[in-house]
Amino acid sequence: MSTESAVAIDETAPPAAAPSFASRNGLVINILLVSAFVVILNETVMSVALPRLMASLDVSASAAQWLTTAFLLTMAVVIPITGFLLQRLHTRPVFLAAMTLFSLGTLLAALAPGLPLLIAARVVQASGTAIMMPLLMTTVMTLVPPESRGKTMGNISIVMSVAPAIGPTISGIILNYLDWRWMFILVLPIALAALVLGARRMVNVTTPKAVPLDVLSVVLSAFAFGGIVYGLSNTGVPDAPIPGWIPLLVGIVAMAIFLTRQIVLQRHDGALLDLRTFRSKNFSISIIMMAIAMMALFGTIVLLPIYLQNVLGLSTLQTGLMLLPGGLLMGLLGPQVGKLYDRFGPTVLLVPGMALVSAVIWAMTLLGPDTWFGYILAGHIVMSVGFAFLFTPLFTVSLSSVPPNLYSHGSAVLGSIQQVAGAAGVALFVALMTARSTSLAASGVAPQAALSSGITAAFLCGAVISLLAVVAAFFVRRAPASGPGPAMGH
Repeated sequence: MSTESAVAIDETAPPAAAPSFASRNGLVINILLVSAFVVILNETVMSVALPRLMASLDVSASAAQWLTTAFLLTMAVVIPITGFLLQRLHTRPVFLAAMTLFSLGTLLAALAPGLPLLIAARVVQASGTAIMMPLLMTTVMTLVPPESRGKTMGNISIVMSVAPAIGPTISGIILNYLDWRWMFILVLPIALAALVLGARRMVNVTTPKAVPLDVLSVVLSAFAFGGIVYGLSNTGVPDAPIPGWIPLLVGIVAMAIFLTRQIVLQRHDGALLDLRTFRSKNFSISIIMMAIAMMALFGTIVLLPIYLQNVLGLSTLQTGLMLLPGGLLMGLLGPQVGKLYDRFGPTVLLVPGMALVSAVIWAMTLLGPDTWFGYILAGHIVMSVGFAFLFTPLFTVSLSSVPPNLYSHGSAVLGSIQQVAGAAGVALFVALMTARSTSLAASGVAPQAALSSGITAAFLCGAVISLLAVVAAFFVRRAPASGPGPAMGH
């Protein structure tokens, strides 16, 4: 396939230097950004809503967290397939498929009568979101020259930061006055508007090529990612239908087989996820850092609202407003961080950024039933600054470190690891919280104190893991200024 592939890759090379293409490229990226804003907004509206949904649907925290875990897990299973879709299909049909799935899932969520169907609706939503994010990242890498990628990723981070920031706030306002279904009813017209805009204005910017889809790899990835996350979510849960170690073992075995199969298939360019991206040391270290950062981010996003509402007694509106300043600050810092990356490279941003995140997680191990909420607000703001210094450099340096013919695979690998780590972080944090608080409550400790202790135990685990990322930050280097080198050998 070497010759055919090379031709296809040349056809998809960015024509950014030609003035006639500048407005087209800008239009495509802007449409993708608007749509990405909608799907990311949806991803975080659920965090503040979990305590309310637990009460409204009469379910436990372990059950309710599947609204987040199932979403992230579906993304992890679907994202590897996007590597195939982005090579095989034009930009426009991939975009339309993503937004149609997301809109359909939003409608189903608004109509869901109970938790099982609500989880199913979130799975449909996640299928659309999973396609959208790699499409955005691959398109940017294709159209934007290396010397401008930091700035562009910084601008993208405004959307990727502001949407999660206002998501919990919007959720808090809605839940303070309306039924939980309105979280989806209000998102639906925005999603449909993005779909109509894309249907009218989106154009194709790549040339498809014939690539195989290995069905066995798709099945193996589902068992691998599903087993690992489901196993983690049931670890330490006394009433779990299946002991956590069983699906965890299945997931680990399936993952080993999946990775082995990819190594074999990539020799003939038939892999679902081409692991040759990991030949880049920069890409590998960046992926490790991204995984740890996502575990910390999503674990914190889920635990903080539970702590603020069930331990400190804040309302959903107060919780949403508490999380707003940090998220907005993260978005405002995005363009500046992008400019700093283009000028100084990743290391001077990643080291202090990861150190800040780690320090705040360690501080959260000291939380108690009587902690002043102002400390939580300050800690979340500092952590958000740390994340602002992490995500733009990690996205940029990781994908800039692989050859152009592996951009779609690099985006798929990055997205898969990102979502699996997020799902694992949620599952692990909630499992540790549940196990610890259940044990203390059974021994006679007051429910509030038991829950507080469970949450700090989860943060302690996250704090220890975060130290690995602090060390890794020292080893990330700037990608070659001229962009990635020639394609890796087949």
